[in-house]
Amino acid sequence: MPKSKPHLFESFFARMLPFDHLTILYCWIIIILTINFGRPLARYGDILIVHAAAIVGVILLVRFISPAANSLARFLRLLYPVIMMLFFYQACAKMVHFLFPDFFDHQVVALESILWGGDLSLWLDGRSGVVVTEILSAGYFSYYFLIPALAIVLFLHGRTDDIKRFMTATCLTFFVSYLSFIAYPVEGPRFYFAGQYATDLVGPIFRPLVTMVIDRGAIHGGAMPSSHVAEALVVLIFALRAYGRKAFFLIPVVIALALGTVQGRFHYITDVVVGAAIGALAAWAAVSWYPSEKEPASDEEVWERITGKQYVSDNP
Repeated sequence: MPKSKPHLFESFFARMLPFDHLTILYCWIIIILTINFGRPLARYGDILIVHAAAIVGVILLVRFISPAANSLARFLRLLYPVIMMLFFYQACAKMVHFLFPDFFDHQVVALESILWGGDLSLWLDGRSGVVVTEILSAGYFSYYFLIPALAIVLFLHGRTDDIKRFMTATCLTFFVSYLSFIAYPVEGPRFYFAGQYATDLVGPIFRPLVTMVIDRGAIHGGAMPSSHVAEALVVLIFALRAYGRKAFFLIPVVIALALGTVQGRFHYITDVVVGAAIGALAAWAAVSWYPSEKEPASDEEVWERITGKQYVSDNP
């Protein structure tokens, strides 16, 4: 008897990648949180629309873009999480106080007083200087280029499996961070210690750029963990995995970024440590979780996948 074609749902799920599952799961979590805690609900209609649209978008991408598609379509299929994160991050700004009306900075500050005697950004106040501020601000500002740069380089070099692992770790890192903003809102030193700093941080180029970006787009309450440090570490790990010594130049960049989050008064040391832990665990999970089979390109390959025949990835 001839083999029947796989059911539409079987075909769809066989094409899904780990970061597709993560994105859809995260969107459902946000939708459920919004319905249960968003009051009045009409105020949060945009959050529901954005995350419902994201689910539909993922479904359409999985269903209609296969590994045999043209380069532009494949680029969108593999790297859509980078675009969606911009909308997900901004949506978090309205959800920070879903569960708790106040910030928990006092707990973080108390912990840091026990661990190392006080807040590092207060200690650095007046000690940094313009040169140090510019260097660390440049490191901090580099964050906005790290993710797309590595993704594009991997894509141009045809490292498809590396992109999939990288996107999986990126989604894990961001989704855990965003949910942490809701579960444990922390506003950061620049708000908590406002008025206690004796000097302003100044610089000719990068400090103004960082200030502009933060003032226009940062979440008030999204300091714990430092998603910047978490994702920068993910970028570093996957760049080193893919390119070895050629990626060593990123090590001082990521270190400057991490120091810049504290010296720039955006994060406590604890935020940085927790962010680094999340990034490292996300990278490990993505490498461990990513399947060894290549994504099926046709319904015939989907059928073979469903009936048990495995395809070894051609991008080890």
